[in-house]
Amino acid sequence: MRQSLVVGNWKMNGTRASAESLAKGIIAGLGSNIAAIAICVPYVYLDTVGAVVKNTRLALGAQNVADKPSGAYTGEISAAMLSELNCQYVIVGHSERRSYYGDTNDSVAARFCQAQTQGIIPILCIGETLEQREQDQTFTVIDEQLNAVINLAGIDAFAKAVIAYEPVWAIGTGKTATDEQAQEVHKYIRNYMAAKNRSIAEKLQILYGGSAKPENAKGLFAMPDIDGGLIGGASLDAESFLKIYHSI
Repeated sequence: MRQSLVVGNWKMNGTRASAESLAKGIIAGLGSNIAAIAICVPYVYLDTVGAVVKNTRLALGAQNVADKPSGAYTGEISAAMLSELNCQYVIVGHSERRSYYGDTNDSVAARFCQAQTQGIIPILCIGETLEQREQDQTFTVIDEQLNAVINLAGIDAFAKAVIAYEPVWAIGTGKTATDEQAQEVHKYIRNYMAAKNRSIAEKLQILYGGSAKPENAKGLFAMPDIDGGLIGGASLDAESFLKIYHSI
């Protein structure tokens, strides 16, 4: 039985004071839910939030990691640095990184591997744009994104990784993915991985990352191949984020 997981992605939001307050608010509302939960916060607040979540069930994560271990890479943050701050998770290949900052399938695969060298669980984001979906390229795009990582890291690496499916066309466009549309792609991802290693595929947590909200979370999480969510805007409010968490 796979453990459910809900991850908050705070993106480039917050202040030191609000980050600390938000983390405390989430911890206060965890209750008896046994699902795993994490928050991926801006680099500059990892230390502050890390102190708040220490010895709690709320795990700490970062939003990106360098594709190199160290060196003359101005502005980058290495996996070793994240490890020193006790990060348990890191997002790699988020659609915003791919769209705005030029992350490629190959560089995302390298980031994935760098995270794992330090024992950090990569949350690999994959998904198609609206144009790609309208051209019936959804599964082709997903194949390419997964293969880049599998070719570099090997299928066994997914025993200590998470996948997040982001239908980019359903984020901030006014369009929404139905529970069934999301399940269709999640099932495809699991079957794709199962063809390479069934045991890993059955245990692999696959999250939905397409604008999940308190209103639609329960239906999404009821789907058999959706193991939780990577939550953006709704994770910036403790009450909304906890409603999603308790929908599992």
